[in-house]
Amino acid sequence: MVGRTAVVLYVLALVVVVVGVDLLFFRHHFWARLAGNIGIVLVFIAFYLRFMSVFTKS
Repeated sequence: MVGRTAVVLYVLALVVVVVGVDLLFFRHHFWARLAGNIGIVLVFIAFYLRFMSVFTKS
């Protein structure tokens, strides 16, 4: 149960960060917005693989 909750909160944090960065910095810049979103997702994936996989092991 803890693992599932951690993953849900992590995905929620990812969505909040992506939407926040889009609205604050890249509102009218499509390619910068796309590159920024891809970069953010890659950073979140790297952190997930490094730190969060501990919570999701069965």
